[in-house]
This record gives sequence, C-alpha cells and structure tokens, in this order.
Amino acid sequence: MWRLYLVVLLCGCMFMGSGGRVLGDTVRGIDIEFVTIGHAGNPGDTRPEGYPPGSGAVAYEYRIGKYEITADQWQAVNAAAGIGDPGMWSGNQPVAAISAYDAVQFCNYLTSGDKNLGAYQITLDGHITVNRDAALMAYGIVFALPTEDEWYKAAYFKADGSGYSTYANGQESLPPADAGWNYYGGQYSQPWAVGVGTGTMEQNGTFDMMGNVWEWNEKVYPDIVPNSGFRGGSYALEYHGDDPISMSSSDIAGGIQSWRQESYVGFRIVSIPEPATLLLLGLGGLSLLRRRG
Repeated sequence: MWRLYLVVLLCGCMFMGSGGRVLGDTVRGIDIEFVTIGHAGNPGDTRPEGYPPGSGAVAYEYRIGKYEITADQWQAVNAAAGIGDPGMWSGNQPVAAISAYDAVQFCNYLTSGDKNLGAYQITLDGHITVNRDAALMAYGIVFALPTEDEWYKAAYFKADGSGYSTYANGQESLPPADAGWNYYGGQYSQPWAVGVGTGTMEQNGTFDMMGNVWEWNEKVYPDIVPNSGFRGGSYALEYHGDDPISMSSSDIAGGIQSWRQESYVGFRIVSIPEPATLLLLGLGGLSLLRRRG
C-alpha cells in the first residue's frame, strides 16, 4: 500500500508544482470552491438517528465542494469533454436533470482530461464501476462523487469532532423553510443560485446539503437495473413528500436509476487527496513510508 501513496505523492507534487490543477481551485479551466473535511479516522455514527448504522467514518482528509456544481460549470465541462447532455437550469443555479452517468463523466474529465478515464467506468450493461486507487496511481489527484460516508461526514459530523448532528446546520431540529435553505414547502419553485449570498453556511462550511437539489453520490447498487445513490433533499416535493427526514441523518439513503434525469437531482464533488496531505508527505512522508514498508 505504501507504494500507492508514494505514487500519489509524486504525481500530486507534479500537479501542484506545474501550474495548479488544485491551487486556486481552478480545475480544467473552471473555478470550484472546496472545503476541507478533517478529523481523519473519525468513528462512524452510532446514534439511533444515524443511517445506515456506522455511517460517516472516513480514514483520510478530503475536500468537498462548498456548493453544488452549477449550470455554468457543467456547461463548460460538457462542451470541453463532449458529454453531450445540456442539463437543466442556468448560471449559478445548481445543474440538474443530469444522470449519474453524466456526473461520473464530469468527474473523470476533471481528473484526466478525458470523460472516459478516471475513477469510473460505465459497463456495457449500464453499471458504474469505481476504482479510485487505480485513478490515484495514474493521475495523483482524483475528482469524484462523494462516497456515501464522505457525504454523510461533511453534512452531519460536527466541526469540533465531538460527534454527529441530525441536520447539516449542526442542530437537532429542522429550521423553517426559506430560513437560509431552499427545500420543499418554501416559496421557491426552482433551485436558487449558489455563491451569490443565498443560503446559510452549514457546520462544515458547505451550502445546501439540506436542500436546493438532491445530490448523486458514489454508492452503486448491484441490481439488475443500474441504480446510484443520492442524498440531501431538494426544493421539489419528491420522494419523501413533506417528510423532513429527507434532509436528516436518518434519511433512507436510497438509490434511483442511474439513467434518471430529474430537475431536482444534481451533484457536488470531492477532491482526493486533500492538498495539505500531499504537502505533509512531501516534507516527511518518504521516511515515514519507508519505516512502515
């Protein structure tokens, strides 16, 4: 395993020193803001409110998008990568009506410059396969959909490391609709634009993990019909109706068909490894890896 991290170190240092795919959060020509999720090695959520039991345990630091991917960001990558799906909404609104297939091709393009090369492959029968380790060895830095644990931790693990909350705002009760979140029952009939003064920052620096649009994650289901995971809730009255469980850590964390394109489903991305981890490895990691090897 230490050889994998050594390759990641070398590749990552090349990227960081050659103009900055990561520095400044400019990736393949588009600007993406990330927040770092620390407390590596945190325990999973053992509360009765947590679902599935043990969710949120992540062994490493990573970065997750501060906002959902916007329509403008989507269109820039869609045109460059040739994904071929215009999606829905515009400007700084989160893109939606894109499938899980579209989302993983977006991530692949950010990773490699090719929509077909990265952490994901789409099989002939429509299933999505994931191999982050191979992508790390090939490219040094990987952009991906959050795993269900990465998404859960970013939303519900308290910033001080003391445990989990039921909602992403760090509270045990859901705030009123329109009080900084755009979820069902509010005054909005579509997602609002992100990064322009709308929304309220959540406990780990993210926005809209409690609404705006549902978000694809990396969980795949071994069903005959390809299904992908999603989390978060949306402005629309879908799936859970008016049940506030959809924004909470108690959500059923289900999946829908990977080909579905809905006006209320978009995504945010993660960056692995977190750049400071690469820097620490560069300063002292070679000797550490040698001792552990």
